[in-house]
Amino acid sequence: MLRITIYATLIVILAMAAASAQTDKPGLPGYSNAARTDQEKKNDRELDRAYESTVKGRPDAKQNSDPWADVRSAPSAAAKKKQ
Repeated sequence: MLRITIYATLIVILAMAAASAQTDKPGLPGYSNAARTDQEKKNDRELDRAYESTVKGRPDAKQNSDPWADVRSAPSAAAKKKQ
């Protein structure tokens, strides 16, 4: 009986630790500030634009890249008719 009580206590403690790790209170682990400043948003937009211009400049970006194309078998006739 004592063993069951100890196991149940440990399970409750572990569940409480997992739940407290998901908090949104400042100063506690797991906190992420969802309210971003205008400067941070502007910086994010500039980074996104720089990334997009870099990707568009790559010659292989215009093709549909499928790394598994050589591994897959050809689609069956029924699958071709379905498309």
